[in-house]
Amino acid sequence: MQFAPRAWWQSIREFWSETKAEMKKVTWPARREVVSTTGVVLAATIFFGIYLWICDLIFYRLIDFLFTQFGAV
Repeated sequence: MQFAPRAWWQSIREFWSETKAEMKKVTWPARREVVSTTGVVLAATIFFGIYLWICDLIFYRLIDFLFTQFGAV
């Protein structure tokens, strides 16, 4: 592998040309598909956020109850 300035510049040009060629092969999703999957991600995020908040609340109350029962607090 050469580190001469010309070789370095050539490798960058080769990288960009290969990147452009690969980007032309990409199949991009339709707008409808992007909107629907975004909705699914948002719904799942909200659902799991609420679920974890409830679990956190239950565990907090349980630990608080156990500490008060056994005199740790």
